[in-house]
Amino acid sequence: MIARLYDLILCLSALFLVPYYLVRGIRYGKARRGLRERLGFFTPELKDRILGQDVIWVHAVSVGETRAAIPLFRALKARYPNAFLVLSNVTETGREMARKIPEADACIFFPFDLSWVVRKVLKLINPKIIILVETEIWPNFVLEARQLNLPVILVNGRISDRSLPRYRKVMKILKPVIDGISAFCMQTAQDARRIRLLGAPSGRVYVTGNMKFDMAPLPMNDLDFERLRQSYKIPDDIKTWVAGSTHAGEEDILVEVYLKIRTHHPNLLLIIVPRHPERARLICENLTKSNIPWILRTELEQQAGNLKPGDVLVVDTIGEMLKLYGVADFVFVGGSLVPVGGHNILEAALMKKPVFFGSYMQNFKEIARLVRQAHGGLQVSGAEDLYRQMRILIENPDEARRIGENGHRLLDENRGATEKTIAEINRRILD
Repeated sequence: MIARLYDLILCLSALFLVPYYLVRGIRYGKARRGLRERLGFFTPELKDRILGQDVIWVHAVSVGETRAAIPLFRALKARYPNAFLVLSNVTETGREMARKIPEADACIFFPFDLSWVVRKVLKLINPKIIILVETEIWPNFVLEARQLNLPVILVNGRISDRSLPRYRKVMKILKPVIDGISAFCMQTAQDARRIRLLGAPSGRVYVTGNMKFDMAPLPMNDLDFERLRQSYKIPDDIKTWVAGSTHAGEEDILVEVYLKIRTHHPNLLLIIVPRHPERARLICENLTKSNIPWILRTELEQQAGNLKPGDVLVVDTIGEMLKLYGVADFVFVGGSLVPVGGHNILEAALMKKPVFFGSYMQNFKEIARLVRQAHGGLQVSGAEDLYRQMRILIENPDEARRIGENGHRLLDENRGATEKTIAEINRRILD
């Protein structure tokens, strides 16, 4: 009865979701294909490639979860070289990121969570195991997988402060879904306690750590980074501040701080990387209103000459974050000055860069705590604090370098989550 009611609610939601995904698909040039895949219709070529394969299906909702899954994909391909790795996403930005993972043999949009749609897709793909990244628990998908005796494992699992009360309100409905998951590989002991509180049997819950600590650095030397700066048309003699994964409301704060810092340190360039690249044009319009010179990343190749101090480069592409952090002198990670919950500050640490982040870090609370404790980054309370801390590091390059190295050392000390996760996956595949 509950499953039928859930299907009915989703069908009613489809009246709004289908036009929504059509509009988003048009924006990314994949409207027809994206909607068809969400409804369980795949190209004959993809069907032929999947047929008869030993499929491992990994699902990651968007960009952050897809990035977190990169170490897992490398480990899966090394452990199961003959397996066919399928990566599914909900968002178009996640899909764009997925296509850049060489170990992924096929990238698809995740089907609408209607029972007959997911049943059809599961029978078509017929995976040996399904791996859900972080908190991507879709009721019909898990229940239908259980009906088909397909093992489902949650990896890099986390239950945030915000989501826990919501889950607890629907515990009775959630219980059969929880029962359909074979193993819960959680990031922290607190996440493990929370998933048990929601009904997960203790014998299926494991603390494996956070796979974000297992990210691999770019295979580059100093000469490569020099060439990379040249490719972004950044002169050698200017400082670069990269603001990554920014959200509405943050760019105005960052630009305010940028202009204020430049009155004391004019030799500074700002690069803004919005979390959602479709916002890039709006950011540029706001910069124009403030008489601030800007250029889009997709138009950079056509520009004659280098970027200049005082310019703002607005990135309207996907998949360049580590490269941009590589050319940065300072990094700010967004979603943290506005109540979004933060984004992954470890990517900056991976590139040995001093990283700033705001007070809204609910989604990365443990990582933020570890980074602060290791003095591998600086948490700021707002525009004035960010301005003050930025000036201190600009005027003390040795301290900036030390913070970057501290963050990188923290990564090295916490690696190993992927290996523990692979061990749990292997147990389920061999069962």
